[in-house]
Amino acid sequence: MKSPLDLKFVFVVGKGGVGKTAVSGALALAAAAQGKRVLLAMCNAKDRLSYMLETGPIGPHIQTLMPRVAAVNMEPRAALEEYGLLVLRVRALYNLIFENRFVSAFLHGTPGIDAWAMLGKAQYHAREKDPDGRDRYDLVIVDAPATGHGLDLLRVPRVILDVAPPGLLRREAERASELFQDPERAGVLLVTLAEEMPSTETVELHGAIKSELNLPVCGLVVNQTVDTLFSDAERSSLRVLREKVPHDSPLAPLLALSSARAEREQLQHACIARLAAEIPARQVQLPLMLEGDFRRRELETLSQLLAAGFSLPSRR
Repeated sequence: MKSPLDLKFVFVVGKGGVGKTAVSGALALAAAAQGKRVLLAMCNAKDRLSYMLETGPIGPHIQTLMPRVAAVNMEPRAALEEYGLLVLRVRALYNLIFENRFVSAFLHGTPGIDAWAMLGKAQYHAREKDPDGRDRYDLVIVDAPATGHGLDLLRVPRVILDVAPPGLLRREAERASELFQDPERAGVLLVTLAEEMPSTETVELHGAIKSELNLPVCGLVVNQTVDTLFSDAERSSLRVLREKVPHDSPLAPLLALSSARAEREQLQHACIARLAAEIPARQVQLPLMLEGDFRRRELETLSQLLAAGFSLPSRR
């Protein structure tokens, strides 16, 4: 499977709170550092990315954030209008079709139409050309909603194909479905934490993506990992010491902190091993970053680690 940095279209998905938006931003910076033109598309999300990148607010229309990186925070209604104009190209034709009350009623009654407006717009930009015939963007990254809603977003082309009659909407859904299922051009990048619940959700999400949707998974990012400070033998010694040292001993607080850290490391090792066993995709681990505020400098550090991790030969 290709690295996310070598694809045309990448969905970044994961449970809320795992750092999915930070990973999306870091991936965009990594691709830009390789000379690629990137569009980072958020799905009607709370705008945290502009704070991390130290730019102005990211709105519903595409804006350039820095050289080779553009972003948009897609809002369903604005996305539907813009996507319709992009596909139809002529405002009068758009008005004739989309302002028609029968068409409007059909669209608003179509399951998943709001999600499709955003997804359709994003996949259109993945094939958009400059006047000179070059691709406008080398990589489109979709920072998908959290797990449940993200899975619903990935289901949208299939939903549209199930309900839409032959015509423009169906053709666009067929084109999107073909793109998303092509491992040479697109992939899903999973983001999780080395904790029990996020790991379990990620394994389940991977199963749904592969068995239900047949989408390629291009990688797994285990975010916010900690360095290993204690060996197995040292963890065992800590457990023995905690049983022997009185609670009012000056050493008790230090032992409690050390034991908590050792237990976290043990859980992390177990979760990483489980993820590696159950998700056959290249795994990249990113460190927990505690120093100060999480801004562009930290995001650039993560981008370098992502690029290095995905450049290594796959073990699978």
